[in-house]
Amino acid sequence: MSSDTSAPGQTALDVPSTGLGPTGRPVPEFPVPPPLASHGPARVIAMCNQKGGVGKTTTTINLGAALAELGRRVLLVDFDPQGALSAGVGVSAHDRETTVYTLLVDRSARTRDAIVPTRVEGMDVVPANIDLSAAEVQLVAEVARENLLARALRPVLDDYDVVLVDCQPSLGLLTVNALTAAHGVVIPLECEYFALRGVALLVETIDKVQDRLNPRLQVDGILATMYDSRTLHSREVVARVVEAFGDQVFHTVVGRTVKFPDASVAAEPITTYATNHPAAASYRQLARELVARGDAA
Repeated sequence: MSSDTSAPGQTALDVPSTGLGPTGRPVPEFPVPPPLASHGPARVIAMCNQKGGVGKTTTTINLGAALAELGRRVLLVDFDPQGALSAGVGVSAHDRETTVYTLLVDRSARTRDAIVPTRVEGMDVVPANIDLSAAEVQLVAEVARENLLARALRPVLDDYDVVLVDCQPSLGLLTVNALTAAHGVVIPLECEYFALRGVALLVETIDKVQDRLNPRLQVDGILATMYDSRTLHSREVVARVVEAFGDQVFHTVVGRTVKFPDASVAAEPITTYATNHPAAASYRQLARELVARGDAA
């Protein structure tokens, strides 16, 4: 694929002059949803892609913050032993007695003891640390080991409208746990050719979990991340994804920007760190699109 660039001064999220959105389709209006009269039960969404560096954690944090802005009660679940989600919302998980790992291996652990409020009103987190890396080995002999996260989340689902699970870059037992607990899957996909190659394997895994463990599971959508309209490469990748997956691809795309690592260092979502930045607008649009699709309350 070639990588010519568009006119100087065009931003990474400029809409083509045809009037179509970055995915090559007309972008519908996604209205701001009305406030909720009550909260819960939550819809659980797994943020999943076995490839690393595609924007899973960034999307979990910023989509959660954007949903919280809409008055939704949101719980983030850090399900990656690296603990990037916990750090990204300013929570130190290293010295916490109860983490998501505790909930998996100790049936007497209380889920509410693991929940930590974030700086974003209406958004809480269940943190993780490196202990979680031992879970796959420890749980091998556990009965119904694929259902442990679902069991841990069950007591708090009525307290939230949306639960977002940030999966590790793997298709191992932890990811299968997340898919078994989830109602839907959001697949962040970097606008890069090699990122496309793993999507078929991921969809196959989702189909197997749906068939054998969780019949309600569905793919909520594929989210194009790190998009830059100035490169033909980005545009071609998005076109291929839309050709393959059609309406499963979100109209919203998220552009590449240095503001994301800056916001991570500040332990803030982009919606508060750079509230008027196009990236913040993208995640606000994604939140409205999820609600409009019926995939979030």
